Amino acid sequence: MIGGVKRIYLDHAATSYPKPESVYTAMDRYAREVGVAAGRGSHARAVEAARTLDSARSLAARLFGIADSRRIAFTANATDALHLALNGVLCHGDRVVTTVMEHNSVLRPLRALEDRGEVEVLRVRADGDGRVDLDALEAACDAGLRLLVIQHASNVTGALQPVREAAQFAHRRGGIVLVDAAQTAGASPIDVTELGIDALACAGHKGLLGPLGTGLLYVRDGIDIDPVRCGGTGTHSEDDHQPKEWPDRFESGSLNLVGIAGLEAGLAHVQQRGVAAIQSHKRALTQRFLYGVAEIPRLRVLGPSDANMREPVFPFLFPELEPHELAMVLDIEFGIEVRAGLHCAPFAHRAIGTGPAGAVRASFGESTSVADVDALIDALRAIAAKLG
Repeated sequence: MIGGVKRIYLDHAATSYPKPESVYTAMDRYAREVGVAAGRGSHARAVEAARTLDSARSLAARLFGIADSRRIAFTANATDALHLALNGVLCHGDRVVTTVMEHNSVLRPLRALEDRGEVEVLRVRADGDGRVDLDALEAACDAGLRLLVIQHASNVTGALQPVREAAQFAHRRGGIVLVDAAQTAGASPIDVTELGIDALACAGHKGLLGPLGTGLLYVRDGIDIDPVRCGGTGTHSEDDHQPKEWPDRFESGSLNLVGIAGLEAGLAHVQQRGVAAIQSHKRALTQRFLYGVAEIPRLRVLGPSDANMREPVFPFLFPELEPHELAMVLDIEFGIEVRAGLHCAPFAHRAIGTGPAGAVRASFGESTSVADVDALIDALRAIAAKLG
């Protein structure tokens, strides 16, 4: 409710809302009853802070099939995690293979490195559904690479990308595989060993159901990366060199423990409900939406038609309305909150033919109901009828 008006939130690709009640409770408890930083003392509150941090790290490791939870560093968000990985791995003269479907959190750091003459970047094309061209990806990797950066699912079309095959291509030439799982962590099964993922970047505030300001980066043992920020860690305080051990090497300064307490509760909720159950729920909603809008006149819905090949992220358009105008109609007349524009992925919109204005995007989450989906379908039908 905002101003006494019932709202339907369908922008889960940006951030999940509402969170499970346990997340709010955990954050409130931490702020009120603990309230201190981890690694900065041995008193009872500091011990509880360390327990929260270790528990969240262990829950994340269990979720992603990570053997050693110490290989997970907490970050401010997925962008922060990707920035750490990209700038920590790449050296002068390296070749990077990525795709046109990536978010600006990948595109912009790579462009900055490219503009400085540090790296060479090859961006692999995608089809009209936003799925990366496997043959082109294989050819790009076969030409040699230091790093492959690929999303697990598109934040524009929801298309699931062929991560396993991509990893095989990259590993064949000795490349490192960095996966952006902002859209899939907590929503689709991810086992880093099974998929061949060397480094995994996640947002904490989307499918993992934590609050804004949380994220994480995993890098497998055997891959050394440099920190992009140095400072106090509460360990090796006698030495002015940055610690070499994970995760201290990458967690300088006081962490957002209130947020991590919320993330711990979000991770626990995801594991209690089960990723498979969450995925099944979302696929049922996807099928319902795609079936419900199939006969709406002039409505163009993009992305894979197979619910098993996508996350519940749907770009759509009416030719008579600009994306921002359509989003405003949904918001003001129907109380449905979506997002219009380029969604921080301009090359992706070019690939699917919706640039330069982009599209309207609706996206479903763990808390989205059948009634929410039906309300969107009914609203789109009503708008189509008004358009004549």
